[in-house]
Amino acid sequence: MQTKDIREFEAGKWVQRLEYKSFMPNKINLQWLVGNPVLQNLLSEANRHIGRLDAFSELIPNIDYFIKMHVTKEATVSSKIEGTQTSFEEALVKESDINPEKRDDWKEVHSYIQAVNDAIAAMEKLPISTRLIRQTHEKLLQGVRGKDKMPGEYRSSQNWIGGSLKNAVFVPPAHDEIPDLMHDLEQFINAEIMESPVRVPHLVKIAIIHYQFETIHPFLDGNGRIGRLLITLYLHDKKILSHPTLYLSDFFERNRAEYYDRLMRVRTHNELEPWVQFFLEGVLETACKSINTFQNIIKLRNDVELNKLITLGRKQQDARKLVNELYKQPITDGAQIAETLQVHASTANRLITDLVQLGVLTELTGYKRNRIYSFEPYIKLF
Repeated sequence: MQTKDIREFEAGKWVQRLEYKSFMPNKINLQWLVGNPVLQNLLSEANRHIGRLDAFSELIPNIDYFIKMHVTKEATVSSKIEGTQTSFEEALVKESDINPEKRDDWKEVHSYIQAVNDAIAAMEKLPISTRLIRQTHEKLLQGVRGKDKMPGEYRSSQNWIGGSLKNAVFVPPAHDEIPDLMHDLEQFINAEIMESPVRVPHLVKIAIIHYQFETIHPFLDGNGRIGRLLITLYLHDKKILSHPTLYLSDFFERNRAEYYDRLMRVRTHNELEPWVQFFLEGVLETACKSINTFQNIIKLRNDVELNKLITLGRKQQDARKLVNELYKQPITDGAQIAETLQVHASTANRLITDLVQLGVLTELTGYKRNRIYSFEPYIKLF
């Protein structure tokens, strides 16, 4: 297996078509080395914080509740990068409570959430593969805008980014090149278990995988969302994270111009090392923020359970049961609360009044009926 330093990376070549140039990337299934000491130190620091994040995720009870919140945040931000306008709070609300004009965007976010959950479940039996990627893409576009753009199938025509094909910012490879390029990507993803194993530091490897996937742009729609999701799936699949707790879309969204510029500079100037550095900075920053979020969740739980609910006397048991559900579904209404606790509506309403007074719940609508309540201190942590 050929060995190369990432400073020697050659991205590919531009191919002249009739009225435009498309980019044909080189294959990436090689033994990539990181020789730059600055990058090695950054890689070491990012790995250390990934380890801390994983340790926190093992300590927290009911971790799946908090993962659901992370996934919802990721779905909201990753979809926002693609132009979908649904806030984090709106994504937590039932579809029936969403303004009809915003329901298409809400559905896109929830298709992403379903795609994430299904992919993670499928990984118990499947490695990350072209099959898994296509299945996830199919879920992503199911019943939403893009449903007519070949869900689960590689494109059979040329696509492009920005403007018209003739004046595009970037034109990916021709559609007939995709199967071979995706096969190479799949081999690189799973290279450590092949007959001739390729061992590249995992965080460097997923940075290269993300770049290559976005460059191939194998689908007519949804490439950005699938490419960003691959980062989380890879870290979970390779047991770098026991739980899918790291999502980079927020970092990419806040640094959107640099994100796109770094990817493009790899193609135009072979600058893989600056892209990997940017990516590792994102991992480090995001891991630190996620650790901070978990620390604040622990503080909030202690405050609510040890300082606030204890004042409710005989209602404590129902209040604790409700708050535990709020970690999973932090926006709710009286009917849902009555159903969760299996109590009469009047009993639920009295408990709601108590929790509003304690600052645990906040009423969102201002209505006298059909009120919606939010576990605001918890939502703010995300």
